[in-house]
Amino acid sequence: MLDHLVYAALDLSGAIEDLERRLAVRPALGGQHAGGLTHNALLSLGEGSYLEIIARVPEAPADALPFGLGALTEPRLVTWAVAVNDIDSRVVDARARGYNPGDVIPGGRDLPGGGRLEWRLALTPRPSGDGVVPFLIQWASQPHPSLTSPQGCRLVGLRAEHPQPDDARAKLTALAVDLQVVAGAAPRLIATIDTPRGTVDLS
Repeated sequence: MLDHLVYAALDLSGAIEDLERRLAVRPALGGQHAGGLTHNALLSLGEGSYLEIIARVPEAPADALPFGLGALTEPRLVTWAVAVNDIDSRVVDARARGYNPGDVIPGGRDLPGGGRLEWRLALTPRPSGDGVVPFLIQWASQPHPSLTSPQGCRLVGLRAEHPQPDDARAKLTALAVDLQVVAGAAPRLIATIDTPRGTVDLS
C-alpha cells in the first residue's frame, strides 16, 4: 500500500507556499527528523496516504542528506514509500528475487507540539531506480500522519517514466509492488491528485 510521496524542496517555507497555491490546501509543519538534517511539512492524500515535503535544515551538511537533497536543483517528487506489516520478511523476500532494498534502520521525527513518531525503514543510500522504486516503511507508533495532516486532497493515481523501464519494473516486481512505468527521457514520478480546485498532476 502506498504510504507517502516524498517531495523534495530547496526551501521548506517556499515549498509550502507553492503547494498551497497549486493544491488549494496548505501543508502543515511536521517537525524535524532525527539527526537534525531535514525537516518537513505534510498534507493528507486520504485513505492512509500523505504527501511529505522535505527540505534541508539550514546549515545541515549537504553530503549527509537523504533522497538526493544535497544535489537537488528544483523541487520535485523524488521517491515514494510503501507501508508493510513485516519489513524484515519483505526485505528477505526481495533479496531472494534479486533486488536488495537496503538494510532495515530505525527512524523518527520530533513533533512540533511535543511527542515523537517512530518507524523502521528499508532504503538504499540513493533513491533506487532514480526514485521510481519505493522504499519500505513499517510504522512503530501512531497516529498515522494521514490522519493528522491537513485534509482536502486525494491521491487518484501514480505513474512513472524512466529511460530504462524494464530495470525499474524488475525491481518493483521483486518488491511485490505494482506501478505503471513507461519509457521516458528522464526518471519521473507523476502523482495525480484531486484537490478543491480540480485535478492536478504533481511531479
